[in-house]
Amino acid sequence: MVGSVYEFDNIKTTDFPLFVRQSNYTDDSVMSFAVADWLLHTNRSDAALTEKLVAWAKNYPCPMGGYGGSFRKWLFNPETLPPYTGERRPYKSFGNGSAMRCSACGWVAKTIDEALDLAKRSAEVTHNHPEGIKGAQATAAAIFMARQGETKEAIRSYIVNTFGYDLTRSCDEIRPSYSFNETCQGTVPEALIAFFESTDFESAIRLGVSLGGDSDTLCCITGGVAEAYYKYIPEHIITEVNQRVPAELLRLIKEVKDYNKEL
Repeated sequence: MVGSVYEFDNIKTTDFPLFVRQSNYTDDSVMSFAVADWLLHTNRSDAALTEKLVAWAKNYPCPMGGYGGSFRKWLFNPETLPPYTGERRPYKSFGNGSAMRCSACGWVAKTIDEALDLAKRSAEVTHNHPEGIKGAQATAAAIFMARQGETKEAIRSYIVNTFGYDLTRSCDEIRPSYSFNETCQGTVPEALIAFFESTDFESAIRLGVSLGGDSDTLCCITGGVAEAYYKYIPEHIITEVNQRVPAELLRLIKEVKDYNKEL
């Protein structure tokens, strides 16, 4: 939500208002809730995930940012995607949509292997390219490890050794030349670096926005890991969010938290 107004109007600084009148939930938000709904309320089959993604998109067809081109076709007009059968099939995407929607996989998993498996499955109904799956798995793994109290260095080491991302850069090094990038490989490492440099939840979000690029997705990934790691979101942020999202979304957030407490 914080990144929503900066997605197509990048701001290369951490000094900006977190919320303005236009700030609102985005396609990233809606699809994150769809995956959470799938994990909590279904048998977790691929068919159930497809049903949840489509149902949530139909209920929220015009969030800020809008759904990406191929994904929008998959959601609303599957007959326009090859092989033109009208069936919804994965389309080898490595877009960052797989990473931005998978946060709940890291929150509900009981083991790192389960987090990786759930993330893979949450991605591959659409984003079945290896990079699309990798982006989702790296995000879910970071959230799971942060939830478990692992250090930033342990999380960084695992991500580098498992997925091969370059996490040696700094936000200051990335920021000057970074531009809009909708790929997993051009978004997930940058989002994770913003988390690693942060000192608390709010600074993580500010760093994510300051990079430019696909701001709402960067913040969706960065914020997911930051919440799990710092275990605290400032009250002024929660208050602003609660005023802008429908009640059913707030209920689902509570369900994920309640589920997590039982693990």
